[in-house]
Amino acid sequence: MKPIKVLIVDDSSVIRAVINEVLKGDPEIEVVGEAKDPIVARDKIKNLNPDVLTLDIEMPKMDGITFLKNLMRLRPMPVVMLSTLTTKGADTTLEALEVGAIDFIAKPSFEELIANKANFKKSLLRKIKFAASIDQKNYKLNSVITKVDNTKILAFPGCKRSNHLIAIGASTGGTEAIKTIITQLPSNSPPVVITLHIPQTFSARFAERINDYCAVNVQEAKHGQKIKAGNVYIAPGNMHLKIESKSGALFCTLDDSAEVNRHKPSVDMLFNSLEPLASNVQAVLLTGMGQDGAEGLLNLKENGAMTIIQDKASSLVWGMPGRAHALNAHIREYALVDIAKHLLKFSLLERSAMKEALNAK
Repeated sequence: MKPIKVLIVDDSSVIRAVINEVLKGDPEIEVVGEAKDPIVARDKIKNLNPDVLTLDIEMPKMDGITFLKNLMRLRPMPVVMLSTLTTKGADTTLEALEVGAIDFIAKPSFEELIANKANFKKSLLRKIKFAASIDQKNYKLNSVITKVDNTKILAFPGCKRSNHLIAIGASTGGTEAIKTIITQLPSNSPPVVITLHIPQTFSARFAERINDYCAVNVQEAKHGQKIKAGNVYIAPGNMHLKIESKSGALFCTLDDSAEVNRHKPSVDMLFNSLEPLASNVQAVLLTGMGQDGAEGLLNLKENGAMTIIQDKASSLVWGMPGRAHALNAHIREYALVDIAKHLLKFSLLERSAMKEALNAK
C-alpha cells in the first residue's frame, strides 16, 4: 500500500515541526509538505496532491474556516483540524465540522507537548489514518443550520408512556449526526440523553450552539437534574452520564470515575445505567470510531429495550454501530435521516405494542 500523503498547514513553525516529527515516524504516512498559511497551502495542494490535510483554525491571511469552505467547494478532501480548547476554539471547530472537516485534535501548548507527546502522537496518527479511509467524494456535507426549520420538525401527539426515554451514543461524525436527529424532534418529544465523545469545553458549546436551532430544549446535563419531556441532556465532556430512577422520576447522575473503553464520557456507561429501565428505553448508536456502546446496546436489547443503529451508508465511520451489528445488538437499522421519525413512532406505542414490535424484527 502507498503511504498516506499528508500536508501540514499551521502558522507555527514549532507545531509544524512537531507534527512532522510525529508523522515521519510512521511508515504508513508520508509528509509531503508544510504550509504556514492557506495561500501557500492552496498552491501546495495543487502541486503535491495530498491525501489528508492537518489544518490550524487560526491563521494569518485567511482564517481556517474560510479556507476550509473554499477547499470543500473546489477540492473536497479529508481534513483534521487542530483546535485550541477554548470557547472560541470550540465554536470554530464545531463550525469546521459543519462545513466538512472529518475530525479535530486539541492543539497542544509547548508544555503539554513535553508532558504528553506520546498521547498526542497516538491520537493524531489514529485520526489521520481514519481520515484517509473516508471517500470524500461520497461524503455529503450537512448544510449549516441557522434557525429552527419548522419544515423538518415532525408531528407528534405525545408519548403514551411515562418516563419513556431515548438514549443516544456517538463519536466521530456525531455532532452532525446528533444535530440531524434532534432538529427533527418536536417540543413534546420524549426526553433524550446523549453521550458524545467530545472535550469538556466543546460539550457545553455544542449544546448551546444547537439549542436555538431546535424545538426541544438542548443543554449540558447537570448532576441531579430531573429529566423532563421536550429536553435533551448532553453528557459533559469530562464526566460519565448515568440515569437513575427515584420516586417515579428519572434523574441525570454525573460520574467522575475512570475512563471506560478509553472514553470519558462513555456510551457503555450510559447504556448500562439504563438496564433497570430497559423496557421503557429506545437506545441509538450512531457513527463513531471504536466499539464504545456496542456491549451496552446488546445489554439493553437483552433486557427489553428497542435498540437502533445508524446504517453504514449514512455513517461517517461505521465503527461503533458496526461493532453493535456484529454482536447482533440492534433490533432496527436505519439511515440517519430516518431515525427521528422511527423514534417517535415507537414512542407512540403502549408497552404491550412495543413488545410486539420488538418481537417482529
